[in-house]
Amino acid sequence: MTNTSHQAGTDTSHQAELDELISEHDVGARDPSGLVRRIVLGVALLWPLFQLYIASPLPFVTGFGLIDDSQQRAIHLAFALFLGFLLFPAFASAPRKYIPAYDWVLAIVAAGCSLYILVFFQDVVENAGGLRTPTETITALLGIALVLEITRRVLGLSLIIVAVIFSAYAFVGPMLPDLVSHRGFSLNRYVDHMWLTTEGVFGLPLGVSNSFIFLFVLFGALLDKGGAGNFFIKLSFSLLGHLRGGPAKAAVVSSGMTGLISGSAIANVVTTGTFTIPLMKRIGFSGEKAGAIEVSSSINGQIMPPVMGAAAFLMTEFVGISYFEVVLHAFVPAIVSYIGLFYIVHLEAVKANMPVLAKVRESTLLQSIGRFLFGFGAVALVAAMVYAAATVIGAVAGAYTVPVAGGAMVVLYLWLLKIAARYPELEIDDPNAPLVEIPKLKPTLMAGLHFALPIGVLIWCLMVQRLSPGLAVSWAIVVMTAIILTQKPLTAWFRGELSGGSQLAEGGRDLFEGFVAGSRNMVGIAVAMGAAGIIVGVVSLTGLGLLMTEIINVVSGGNVMIMLLFTAIMCVVLGMGLPTTANYIVVASVMAQPLVTLAAQNGMVIPLFAVHLFVFYFGLMSGTTPPVAVDSFAGAAVARSDPMKTSIQAFYYSLRTAILPFIFVFNPEMLLLGIDSWPNAALIILSSTVAMCVFAAATQGFFLVKSYKLESALLVVIALSLLRPGFWLDVVQPPFRPVDPASIYEVVESARPDAQIQMLMTGENYSGDVIERMVAISLGDAGASGKDRLLDATGMEMRFDPGGVYVDNVAFDSPAQKWGVDFDWKILTLNAPNMRVSKNWFYIPAYAVLALLMLWQLSRRKRQEKTPHA
Repeated sequence: MTNTSHQAGTDTSHQAELDELISEHDVGARDPSGLVRRIVLGVALLWPLFQLYIASPLPFVTGFGLIDDSQQRAIHLAFALFLGFLLFPAFASAPRKYIPAYDWVLAIVAAGCSLYILVFFQDVVENAGGLRTPTETITALLGIALVLEITRRVLGLSLIIVAVIFSAYAFVGPMLPDLVSHRGFSLNRYVDHMWLTTEGVFGLPLGVSNSFIFLFVLFGALLDKGGAGNFFIKLSFSLLGHLRGGPAKAAVVSSGMTGLISGSAIANVVTTGTFTIPLMKRIGFSGEKAGAIEVSSSINGQIMPPVMGAAAFLMTEFVGISYFEVVLHAFVPAIVSYIGLFYIVHLEAVKANMPVLAKVRESTLLQSIGRFLFGFGAVALVAAMVYAAATVIGAVAGAYTVPVAGGAMVVLYLWLLKIAARYPELEIDDPNAPLVEIPKLKPTLMAGLHFALPIGVLIWCLMVQRLSPGLAVSWAIVVMTAIILTQKPLTAWFRGELSGGSQLAEGGRDLFEGFVAGSRNMVGIAVAMGAAGIIVGVVSLTGLGLLMTEIINVVSGGNVMIMLLFTAIMCVVLGMGLPTTANYIVVASVMAQPLVTLAAQNGMVIPLFAVHLFVFYFGLMSGTTPPVAVDSFAGAAVARSDPMKTSIQAFYYSLRTAILPFIFVFNPEMLLLGIDSWPNAALIILSSTVAMCVFAAATQGFFLVKSYKLESALLVVIALSLLRPGFWLDVVQPPFRPVDPASIYEVVESARPDAQIQMLMTGENYSGDVIERMVAISLGDAGASGKDRLLDATGMEMRFDPGGVYVDNVAFDSPAQKWGVDFDWKILTLNAPNMRVSKNWFYIPAYAVLALLMLWQLSRRKRQEKTPHA
């Protein structure tokens, strides 16, 4: 009895430590009581209500609250600052159970500085670009200082150090070396740009936070409060728990499903990890490996569309493409990376010969297969029927589509909930309780199938209807709100257990707690967006982005691989202290466009989206990189393992994620860019998946049996060949052939869609020096004349003189201008696309060598089975 009590006490204490870990990093460590608590909760409730109101058509219908986007951002930041100073203590020794008077003062002053733009909006607009009043200057300086202070409390010193360095750069530009110098800016210009316009703190990052991120974070909080998070974990375990290494595989899948709606890797680690990590340890994984698997899968959850840790919405603004395109292009590497991790877990389990947990069988294996196929077909049929019904409703109902579709949704929800009522509710598992069998799949699935409705609505609105992310998630929130309010009373009614209004009141409490949780989760994100805005503001104020082109060129010597390595190192170093989204904003705003420009100047076309995704992936790698691997340390806390060993193991598992950015930069087809047919897309997806599993086997030193070093090296070559077959094609057949520059228009007109050409050009740069520059040009769609197609692709018009072909005109802000090309530059050489065989032929030898290696290892495994002690 004493041992049991001691164990229970230890487990309770450990869970309290984990809850505190999440609080300190995500939602604030303070938990006041009494009237103060009610005030905090009231403000935390008002924030999501405000965001939902401005995201809806109601301001246009009622005329109330119809405010400018910059004013919305001011209110958004005011909520974050006010709650931040109340919830996050100034120091570790500061009180946690009550809020000191100085924090009340700071909260009110900070919110007031932000709301100044709302209250005195007309004055702020009229004084834009001119001399600011003393009141405006003091307000701006106070606001910037308080944003930095709350950033220190919420996120630590790293981001404010970067912000302060960038701010100092705005003033000391004239004193710096020529390579990075600028004319310098006055205090008046600085405060005007950073606080009183939409270029600095209230710039693009905060705008995305206000328009999209808050609503998605709120949606995730409501899903979790409604029970969807627990459902995902249980469903993953019931599906995969019976496999070898099942709990670890369930951790990978559940983290992926949670990552669909989560914006925090550390919260993902702790919430799913408290259930999966003890189970992994129980079947034979060491604490370090169990923690590392959970960390790797949770970090990968941040690359999983549609949310991608909020970066998806930022990419739409930075790259200038639709949200649908971001999700489409990011999907393949995310899925491939997850499959690679799943295979790593499988190899770890096979190497250690881990036991298989028992699964309750309700039928024979053949019957189970038949039921699975029937169930899969039924789900596909239902999905097709829903799609057809939605299409018919849209065509027939016309203006009444929304109410008719809503009625159909209600009927479907009631039907699913009636089915769920026949099965026991999913309880929150005790991970330390003995587990002798896997939960049954059917009861687990049926008990939470209605949670698919809000996610289905979100995906439908985003991918099929192509609504804006804000409007799409608003509809999903409406559906989830209805579910939270009604699922408990309706389930009780279907079971004949309805007792007064207690279940309805419980649903109301869950909804209230979900709204408050959404606000608390958003404080850190909104603060990070505001602080990152200072950095973005300095870049736009000083023209640092253009200067970085020369800096990177000097550092790399024009080598694209060195440029990418330099960018990756910057991402990892900055990411050691910055949140993922802030890291992405900082590095992308400084490095992305210069990297694309320099690559083009050195004869290589890199899609802008590929560079942005490259930056995002390597920012995530910082979560596993010592010495400041916060995500890994959280996993170690759950696993009660050595933090540094857990971090190193997680980094090792994440190597497959680290190679992907280099691959899709050199082979953008992996992002489904430039794909002209579905069969080609299917081949790329299949080959990328196989390659990732092969690479995982190489890093594990185990494929079908333990691999020799030469076999592991061969597996790496096979993996890279499958990921980038064009490398071998370039070795066999050069991609370009030299042609007469005078035929440039003919070459451009006859080139296939998205073909590339190269030009070596010479001319004077801005300093008057004569230089040579190789530029790579992606020609885009075919069909136009050579002159028009070249103009659309580059902004250049050519002049044909007896002495050669010269640039006659360069359009403003065109790609050619960004490359540094100017009037009267001469084309020295022109390289046209070479007629080559398809690079897909090189998949054949890669698969052939892989098959031979598999046969070799299979024969060796059979020999080992016959002589196990040999």
